Amino acid sequence: MMPYLRRLFSQELSPAAQGDFLGCLQQAPSVLATGFPGAPALESLSWLHNLAPCFPLRGDQIQVIHEPKHFYETLVHRIGQAKRRIVLASLYLGTGQLENAMVQTLRHSLEQQSALRLNVLLDFTRGTRGTLNSKTMLLPLVRDFASQVQLSLYHTPDLRGMTKRLAPPRWNELLGLQHMKVYLFDDAVIISGANLSNDYFTNRQDRYILIEDKPLADFYAQFIERVQEFSLAVAPDASEGLHRNWRILPYEGTKEQFIQLARKRISNLVQETFQLQTQTKDQNPQADTWIFPLLEMGQIGIHHDSVVTKRLLSNCVSGSRLKLATGYFNLTQEYMDTLTHKCLAQCSILMAHPNANGFQGAKGPAGGIPAAYTLIAKSFYESLVRRKQNHRVNFFEYEKPGWTYHAKGLWYYLPEALLPNLTLIGSSNFGERSVNRDLETQVCLVTANKDLSQRLQAEADRLYDLSQTAEREIVQRPVPRWVQAVVRIFRNFF
Repeated sequence: MMPYLRRLFSQELSPAAQGDFLGCLQQAPSVLATGFPGAPALESLSWLHNLAPCFPLRGDQIQVIHEPKHFYETLVHRIGQAKRRIVLASLYLGTGQLENAMVQTLRHSLEQQSALRLNVLLDFTRGTRGTLNSKTMLLPLVRDFASQVQLSLYHTPDLRGMTKRLAPPRWNELLGLQHMKVYLFDDAVIISGANLSNDYFTNRQDRYILIEDKPLADFYAQFIERVQEFSLAVAPDASEGLHRNWRILPYEGTKEQFIQLARKRISNLVQETFQLQTQTKDQNPQADTWIFPLLEMGQIGIHHDSVVTKRLLSNCVSGSRLKLATGYFNLTQEYMDTLTHKCLAQCSILMAHPNANGFQGAKGPAGGIPAAYTLIAKSFYESLVRRKQNHRVNFFEYEKPGWTYHAKGLWYYLPEALLPNLTLIGSSNFGERSVNRDLETQVCLVTANKDLSQRLQAEADRLYDLSQTAEREIVQRPVPRWVQAVVRIFRNFF
């Protein structure tokens, strides 16, 4: 199995390389496909066992969270209850009252539990933007609990040299970010697309699932720790330097060497976890749900989530249904081609209405981003019409007064299934940035548990019930000419 996973975590997965890899998997010995014990209806999804570690568990170990307010309350409650470890991985931490209250809860827990360890991973450029920022919010904890707290800021190896010196704040974020959202408390982990800031706690709709499973929590804790190794460590004096286990700064020295070493640290962990989970896969006979963690780290040559996502889309059979949601509609060309030519499912694509886009009304070029996503959606819809596939793919736009929309993922229904059999949930928007520029993770959840499927269906219904069909609006909505020009040149950056 190891050669297959090594191929998966290759430096660059060109279309030819991906095809070769999938071809090898299809020819692999049948023992690699373990299937889903007790759930023969899921057999067509057994290929997932060959592409990612599998964590079997019960559906009642999973909680589906619906509202931003409940998400925040869950975070604060879990922080207050944690005894051994807290791991927070996000793009950034906001600076408002709710965020400050969360930091104070972290402080209280660290004071009460001397054995508690706090690991925080944020993005360097986003987390240090402005005078008051994520770093300054957390620095008092680093100073007061130096032996318990590790604050790390991921710095893309692509931001270096003249670009690093001259690129202003915000613009320097275009090259790549730490975009994963993983919130872990002892043996429970929340996988989400939501950041740690006021909007995501109040009126910015996202998705969130809480999974109570020690093996999965152990994996994500180790994974974040390894990313922290090649991130910048924040010292009590506010300086940023190398992690104690690392020797190469991401913006100095040889970029290729940094990428090679970082990729090896992550791929080794995934391979080790794959072996461990394969050996223990039969130790949970009550399992009715299976979790496959997926990673995408294009900056360091790891393309994993995108391989699985493309395989899933291309394997959708006639009679199946697919609901795909993204906060920002900028699907990769490969995903759009797969949906058009290989996917046979009836597809419903959900995205933000311009009024629900977080960039609506922004100053400067960012104010044109909602129109840019409309243009990309229009182009894809017109392509579907030309290829006579528009009867199979429908577009919906989410709009709720006073709210913005950031939910992403998909729900897959096998033929004749009334409830979803599979969902993808995490940080990926399925776009160019997600595949090539940002660090992402999501989980592929497959279930035969009816109650969990019903809860996942209720989650999808809550989102789609606040949407309207959008094909006509997408085609007729005006897009400024300057936005059209920018999209042609910079589409890979947003």
